Amino acid sequence: FFFCPPGSPYQPVIEALGNYPQKKFYNVSKLGGAKYGVALSHFALTLDTLPYSIRVLFESSIRNCDGFLVKETDAMNILDWKTKQNNVEVPFCPARVVLQDFTGIPAMVDFAAMREAVRNAGGDPVKVNPACPTDLTVDHSLQIDFSKCAIQNAPNPGGGDSQKLTAKLSPLKAQPRKLPCRGQTSCKGPCSTGDSSRNSGQFSAQIENTPILCPFHLQPVPEPETVLKNQEMEFGRNRERLQFFKWSSKVFKNISIIPPETGMAHQVNLEYLSRVVFEVKDFLYPDSVVGTDSHTTMVNGLGILGWGVGGIETEAVMLGMPVTLTLPEVVGCELAGTASPLATSIDIVLSITKHLRQADVAGKFVEFFGTGVSQLSVADRTTIANMCPEYGAILSFFPVDNVTLKHLKHTGFDKAKLEVMEAYLKAVKLFRNDESSSREPEYSQVVQISLSSIVPYVSGPKRSQDRVAVNNMKSDFQACLNEKSGLKGFQIAVEKQNDIVPVQYEGNEYKLSHGCIVIAAVISCTNNCNPSVMLAAGLLAKKAFFAGLVVKFFFFTSLSPGSGMVTHYLSLSGVLPYLSKLGFEVVGYGCSTCVGNTAPLPEAIRNAIKQGDIIACGVLSGSKNIEGRLCDCVRANYLASPPLVVAYAIAGTVRIDFETEPLGTGFNGKNIYLRDIWPTRKELHAVEEECVISSMFKEMKEKMEKGNKRWNLLEAPESTLFPWDLKSTYIRCPSFFDKLAKEPVSPQPIENAYILLYLGDSVTTDHISPAGSIARSSAAAKYLTNKGLTPREFNSYGARRGNDAVMTRGTFANIKLLNKFIGKPAPKTIHFPSGQTLDVFEAAELYQKEGIPVIVLAGKKYGLGSSRDWAAKGPFLLGVKAVLAESYEKVHKSQLIGIGIAPLQFLPGENPSTLGLTGREQFSILFPPEMSPGMTLDIKTSTGKVFSVIALFENNMEITLYKYGGSLNFVARRFL
Repeated sequence: FFFCPPGSPYQPVIEALGNYPQKKFYNVSKLGGAKYGVALSHFALTLDTLPYSIRVLFESSIRNCDGFLVKETDAMNILDWKTKQNNVEVPFCPARVVLQDFTGIPAMVDFAAMREAVRNAGGDPVKVNPACPTDLTVDHSLQIDFSKCAIQNAPNPGGGDSQKLTAKLSPLKAQPRKLPCRGQTSCKGPCSTGDSSRNSGQFSAQIENTPILCPFHLQPVPEPETVLKNQEMEFGRNRERLQFFKWSSKVFKNISIIPPETGMAHQVNLEYLSRVVFEVKDFLYPDSVVGTDSHTTMVNGLGILGWGVGGIETEAVMLGMPVTLTLPEVVGCELAGTASPLATSIDIVLSITKHLRQADVAGKFVEFFGTGVSQLSVADRTTIANMCPEYGAILSFFPVDNVTLKHLKHTGFDKAKLEVMEAYLKAVKLFRNDESSSREPEYSQVVQISLSSIVPYVSGPKRSQDRVAVNNMKSDFQACLNEKSGLKGFQIAVEKQNDIVPVQYEGNEYKLSHGCIVIAAVISCTNNCNPSVMLAAGLLAKKAFFAGLVVKFFFFTSLSPGSGMVTHYLSLSGVLPYLSKLGFEVVGYGCSTCVGNTAPLPEAIRNAIKQGDIIACGVLSGSKNIEGRLCDCVRANYLASPPLVVAYAIAGTVRIDFETEPLGTGFNGKNIYLRDIWPTRKELHAVEEECVISSMFKEMKEKMEKGNKRWNLLEAPESTLFPWDLKSTYIRCPSFFDKLAKEPVSPQPIENAYILLYLGDSVTTDHISPAGSIARSSAAAKYLTNKGLTPREFNSYGARRGNDAVMTRGTFANIKLLNKFIGKPAPKTIHFPSGQTLDVFEAAELYQKEGIPVIVLAGKKYGLGSSRDWAAKGPFLLGVKAVLAESYEKVHKSQLIGIGIAPLQFLPGENPSTLGLTGREQFSILFPPEMSPGMTLDIKTSTGKVFSVIALFENNMEITLYKYGGSLNFVARRFL
């Protein structure tokens, strides 16, 4: 289905590729002429002026045209993009799908449930398989149970026995011991018998898939003890779901499961899964991808068209359905100039994020061009592309050029394959010429950004788009203390802004104050695809160590690389031991701090923060800094580049001016400033050239293909149908297919519905969808406790996404959810028939028992943030029949339709206040038998008020999906 369907009207343009006659492809440049209804000269001109990203859509429509799911008119609409943008819906058939386990497990559970339902309805369950190549990376199950405190490896300038101090303060850690390199008994490096004060001594047994090398002799040395402990905990607590994944890999065709501890989904996608050009049986076509991970867009930096969609849409694509999208506007982003030597790719990302947010690129493609593009490495490009969900764009595309080809050669692509790739991309006009004289495509609008104007920035304290220049950080935080509570402010009384709270911890006294940093994490998210920023963090740590700087003992510091390759080059460059000595020890390979998978801060520290009402801070090199996500007592969270994370950790506070104030006092009482230890571009370039080499990528690919010992030894069933365990609290057969039937039914009216929640503006999918740890007082915790589990065994919501009972109870359970019925942040609502204030799940459960439908009332931009299928599935299982909002995030709106919830929108200029609604009324909505895109519906309230709303069904396909009860049921009927 995904290439060269039988009977395609465009098969005549299939031809051999130049000097490679065995290679075939659709030569879209031959489509002009009377046969195809397009004048040859007009066609050539039109194709040359199309944005490169639109050319990928066009090629896909030509290659997949079957007259049913993809029609000839779809291809011509894409070709006529300049006049049809924003006016027509077009289908897109991606070359592959990527999943991560948080969203991948409900997808695979749905597939297993679909097999069960198809069997029960008389169909053949064996036929239920992904039709589109699918890769699922098990990367979100890691939790940081063990981490290393910085004092263990700090230098001991004050004298005394540092080993005894380490033993006293860290009873869980092994004593430093001598570990010479294998086969190199003369090694004098930090892994051996050198200076004991600089011997990390934190290694135990070898793990075969991510070896750390002695930076002096490049010989393997054992993995850090924390990695081993975290891996053991990961496999122990997640064994049941891992066995389910293992079963899936055995019984489903066309799916590949990448086991835990291999790397992050987006990192693996970038390093291992990306082809740039697909080749199936000598047939060539562009690589493209959709995925459930919000970081799927990272691959656009490689010239691979890809974006994140909901789990519901992804499952439909896996079963052979195209993604439907409004033909988008394409914003051309012209980059010019050269960035400051101190500015990292994160600074560039945050600057571009601000510019593009101001340009209003929501729901649009962004495509980069200009002289500045060639000055960005592929690592820089992928970092920029990765952040596009934060400024609202569907994707940010960098066409393939000479920089891309050099990168691919550098990372181990076969020379012959690269030659075929270049020839093919030039033949289909998907290769960008670096020469300034080459003609640029025409765009919907152009945004110009001067890289020369970019200086180092951080982002926070509550939102990623709130950018703060590092040299203004101290004054900006002071302003946040003064401001009224809201998007940035904390409203701390002036007389309390300099409060200091002493705290005793492990026999030492520390002083906490506003702006103190308690969490510092270099995490596996935005930055680890870029060796320069990770190496910069390592080099800065090395210089800091030799300058005598340390990190406070009670800090929660961690380093979670995107893959073993990152560990490999950090080790190879000799900087990993120094990161470890400052407390940034490798804790494992997977999402951790960024998604809330962090062990609690020490109780003494938490109590001091809460009792003193201290605005404590977290600094992380990720892409998410939503308030309360890292820890409920850490209210200010800043995104920063990895070297700045290390710098702020050393400073211990965000209330510092790096230009005029020292980071700390080094040896001999000398003040050490950031400029004294910041690595230069020349240093970074030299280390990067030496350490990030193609052999490392090749070796990592081999290791990923082999898996790891724990995974390989894991036992799993091999039956066609999954043997559901009714006692399981991880894997449960969901109820989405209970009403599976061959024919659709007319949409049922929503009668006398109560408002379950009355929400404001900018409600994110993090507010809706369960994520992070399971609070002990939550409805999900009560359910698990009734199943005989202790709080230690709760695990996270992400780990339990295969259990709809847990996930439904965790829907709208975010502590920062502001329900206007309650008047303060809390996962509570009012059950109006009884007047009780209850947990959201408990109220919804009562409504369902009473047979009363519910709807959600919301403000502007409902469903912002990462695409999460449970942000739609959860409300559906709570009994939500419709959402009525002022506006929606487009992806989330599609998810609601895909699960069977009607997205309704107030008319322009109207909202609950203008209509005089309190939210305490009952609402009735009648759907006509014949529905049409964008139709207007009347809503009648129990008070007699009638007002009109827009039903946000954008095309007939969405109406069809809604009538069938969502995309899952629509697709499942194909097997009956």
